[in-house]
Amino acid sequence: MAAWDHEYDLVVVGSGGGGMTAALTAHDAGMSVLVVEKGSKFGGSTGISGGGIWIPNNPVLRARGHDDSRESIRRYLDLLTEGRVPAARLDAFVDNGPAAMELILKSRWMRFFWTKGYADYHPELDGGRPQGRSIEAVPFDTRELGEDEKHQRPNSMKGPLGLWITAKDYHDLAMAKRTWAGRRASLVAAWRVSSNVVRRRHMATGGRALVARMRMALKDAGIPLWLKTSMTELVTDEATGRVTGIVAARRDGTTVRIRGRKGVLLATGGFDHNQEMRDKYLPKGGQEDFAMGARENTGDGIRAGESLGAALDLMDDAWWMPAVRHPAGATIPLVSERAIPRQVIVSQDGTRFTNEAAPYVNFVHDQLAGGHVPAWFVMDAKARARYPFAQILPGAPIPKEFYDAGIAVKAGTLAELAGKVGVPEAALVETVRTFNGYARAGEDPDFGRGDSAYDRYYGDPNLKNPNLDVLDTAPYYAFRLEVGDLGTKGGLVSDEHARVLREDGTVIDGLYVTGNASASVMGNEYAGPGATIGPSIVFGYIAARHAAAAAERP
Repeated sequence: MAAWDHEYDLVVVGSGGGGMTAALTAHDAGMSVLVVEKGSKFGGSTGISGGGIWIPNNPVLRARGHDDSRESIRRYLDLLTEGRVPAARLDAFVDNGPAAMELILKSRWMRFFWTKGYADYHPELDGGRPQGRSIEAVPFDTRELGEDEKHQRPNSMKGPLGLWITAKDYHDLAMAKRTWAGRRASLVAAWRVSSNVVRRRHMATGGRALVARMRMALKDAGIPLWLKTSMTELVTDEATGRVTGIVAARRDGTTVRIRGRKGVLLATGGFDHNQEMRDKYLPKGGQEDFAMGARENTGDGIRAGESLGAALDLMDDAWWMPAVRHPAGATIPLVSERAIPRQVIVSQDGTRFTNEAAPYVNFVHDQLAGGHVPAWFVMDAKARARYPFAQILPGAPIPKEFYDAGIAVKAGTLAELAGKVGVPEAALVETVRTFNGYARAGEDPDFGRGDSAYDRYYGDPNLKNPNLDVLDTAPYYAFRLEVGDLGTKGGLVSDEHARVLREDGTVIDGLYVTGNASASVMGNEYAGPGATIGPSIVFGYIAARHAAAAAERP
């Protein structure tokens, strides 16, 4: 066996929330640890996400008096996953989550707040919580990063003049033309802009704040993070099959062998931007790359594990997200927009096919099941004047590029709009007529829009049903709706210790996995805001703890 160029107790591949948590956990346990990152920027998909963390019963929630119990959490997850996930994995997530957050909170940099009111995605289920269980990192001035600031991913949703907003801020700002809370949020936003001009702060929120804070915690701990370092191979012991390290290509073109005395953790993300894998595994309608995960997510860890005989699961699913494609190429997620009144989403036959305000994964599952790709988001002039849409402010003109690209269409009547987007005129007119009747009654008997606390979170509180109002004011608009995703959710099968398993259920010794490189502990579902990052953090913690307890191999 060739000599090792570097040796650590644990080698972590990937610098997202799960990878950095594992590194902090390993250090806390007295292990030496290295984090290697393929990209030139740290943070992975966590760094460009909303940054919510769904870890029930964590210290931040408990400090706010959040009333929860293990039984209610497990009941909720059981109902949600419908037997798709081993009970031991669910138990590990629930039982280790609070401890994982307690460890993170040891760092002076790690500060969070409860996004109260942002409901679990299925609060109507037994154990679901209408007030939500999601927490978010406190906004952070990235100037604190020093030289590392230039290695943080830019904000894909950066506000004008340095405006920064949290998830709670956005909830209020979306209603700036409809509620006093929205108007107050507008004043706060204006103050932040003027304050930033004077104070010259570089404020980050959401996922950027989370990974910046984690990076500061790593720096305090003296944990090395190598950027532009791509894992090219897992190294195994020929006699035992145990994973003993990695081979990596570095930024200077050299190849190095890095030993992991107690193991290797794969935190490399999904196969979001690997077109060959998307074509092979994802369903028709979801294969085109409208993914919003980090560009480096090309399935490296999944393929490396598979080469050692690892089992795969959930490869046909993703953290789906309805989206609009910006003419310049970016994919714009539609979260709050699907909850606003005075709009319907229709298929190519001009009819509704699901609850428009449903959690995004469920919406796209229904969209794919019916073959409704693309779909059309139809709204009237009042909706356009009152609510933001696809990063376009309320009442602001839709950029000409959207029309030129066929992404947006405008017409004086619904019949004319139908003709322009190629759906049957009579069907669209009848769909809106029926929907308007439901809106006047305040109930949607077809799909239950507005029945769930999740639906209502982004709705208009001035209305009898916050998600329902008539479409009756010309001109009318339609936007082409694509099947996007926040990342894929299929990957390596692992056990309750985050150890990678073979097809026969045996353990690949020394190999751990977390995040979107693993088959999701959420199964085909999505528990609430941050149910991607939360489990990634927890199983990163679990992996490092298990590795720390393992006997060192020669």
